[in-house]
Amino acid sequence: MINKVILVGNVGADPEVRTLDSGVKVVRLRLATTERFVDRQTNETREQTEWHTVTMWRALADVADKYVRKGSQLYIEGSLRTREWTDRDNQKRYTTEIVANDMKLLGRRPEGTVPQQSAAPAAAPQQPYAPQQQYAPQPQPQYAPQPAPQPTQVVVPADDADDLPF
Repeated sequence: MINKVILVGNVGADPEVRTLDSGVKVVRLRLATTERFVDRQTNETREQTEWHTVTMWRALADVADKYVRKGSQLYIEGSLRTREWTDRDNQKRYTTEIVANDMKLLGRRPEGTVPQQSAAPAAAPQQPYAPQQQYAPQPQPQYAPQPAPQPTQVVVPADDADDLPF
């Protein structure tokens, strides 16, 4: 069975960060995904926005706590979870959320944010913002023309009955 969710959207408010008694950090945020489509009857472009609750644990929660703010554009991979609880009025309540297991920060870096530098680049932790790299076009290798291959002919003696092609 597969339970996988992939979302790309914008954070609606600063993430809610909590630390459990055990010291485990958990972050909960609301992510908006917007689908744009053309209404064929009116020929107008319309938008439909869905709001998703995303929960992140431990190291992923640490990254979200440091770098994610309202308006951040995120790529989220995770799975759907439905939780059940009883509210103060003894009513059973349900919520469905995405438990993230991967997150990538998209879009531009917020103003005033400076990536951390490390003395040992090989041991540096992965930064959530990858620098833009310029790639120069590589010259294409030049190949000398090769002579066309000659077809191989198989000669089968006509009087050999054991060499039939079927």
